[in-house]
Amino acid sequence: MIRLKELKKYDYLIVGSGLFGSVFARQATDVGKRCLVLEKRNHIGGNCYSEEIENIHVCKYGGHIFHTNNDKIWNYVNRFAEFRQYHHFVRVSYKGKIYSFPINLMTLQQLWSVKTPEDAIDKLNEVKENIENPDNLEEWVLSQVGKEIYETFVKGYTQKQWGKDPKELPSFIIKRLPIRLTYENGYFSDKYQGFPENGYTELFVNLLKGIDVKLNVDYFGEKEYWDSLASKIIFTGKIDQYYNFEFGKLDYRTLIHKNEIADGDFQGCATVNYTDGDVPYTRIIEHKHFQPHKNNNKTIITTEYSKKYKRGDVPFYPINDESNNKKYEQYKQLADSESKVMFGGRLAEYKYYDMHQVVGSALRKADIWLN
Repeated sequence: MIRLKELKKYDYLIVGSGLFGSVFARQATDVGKRCLVLEKRNHIGGNCYSEEIENIHVCKYGGHIFHTNNDKIWNYVNRFAEFRQYHHFVRVSYKGKIYSFPINLMTLQQLWSVKTPEDAIDKLNEVKENIENPDNLEEWVLSQVGKEIYETFVKGYTQKQWGKDPKELPSFIIKRLPIRLTYENGYFSDKYQGFPENGYTELFVNLLKGIDVKLNVDYFGEKEYWDSLASKIIFTGKIDQYYNFEFGKLDYRTLIHKNEIADGDFQGCATVNYTDGDVPYTRIIEHKHFQPHKNNNKTIITTEYSKKYKRGDVPFYPINDESNNKKYEQYKQLADSESKVMFGGRLAEYKYYDMHQVVGSALRKADIWLN
């Protein structure tokens, strides 16, 4: 399809309306730059998109809690949406029992009847296995906390999440297994934690106010045309796709979300992780608990399944093993040599970011490119 160039010329073409693209577009617009945002889905906001169902703000792509210790980032997002304080609590279901999580003194009391931090340390030293040079995820966890915690909290969940036996996975996928020797059981410990009063979509509506946005656009379908409209490009999609998979495809895991509407309260908290290997899903999210100050007789639960990514799926988690990281470094070398294109966000940087990290990265890179 041949298209005539639009008369309007932009300073920045921004591919993707997720957090990185939307924050950069806002910063550029506020200093007088003209931006065009392209989005391949039928909505803005990327995986943070939310919609209101039964007076409940439902995160379409799984639960999201904004948390940060950074005053600047917290104040920034609150310019565009009112974030009400919300502290996230998670529970683990294993073989019909519910456990406090992350692992804390209450969890260890549930497992072993220990009552003090000193008792807990003694028990952990007793149960951990003597593996001098663990070379996979299973061995590393066994060497840190022993068999019972490994099987209750790690083995089945990890196998479902990554589609591989933990013996086949590198230990850095978990990176660390924190054990809290207190009864503190909040999921995050950041200074600021919240959920937007009117859902996440409002955040993106306000970030993109006054900016040209085109939905349902396949950037790669007419890449040359779209590129011709702007002096510079901000790309937030898959970096391997941008370079036509020159060094091979990068691997991802994706998620399936199944929603149900019901009466009352289903599980009493926002998230329950299901760590049994024979339970097909990884967790159930109950969205009403993200806004506990609202009274609602209805409830919406989302059952989440992890599966191998295939073309057409939403890529959620990069698989940062040695092979994929080697390929990414080759793509990054190409990206670093670009003068007209900047890459940012989870997919473009092939890295798992929390939301506050994406906002921080977008603000930093905007400072560099706009000054």
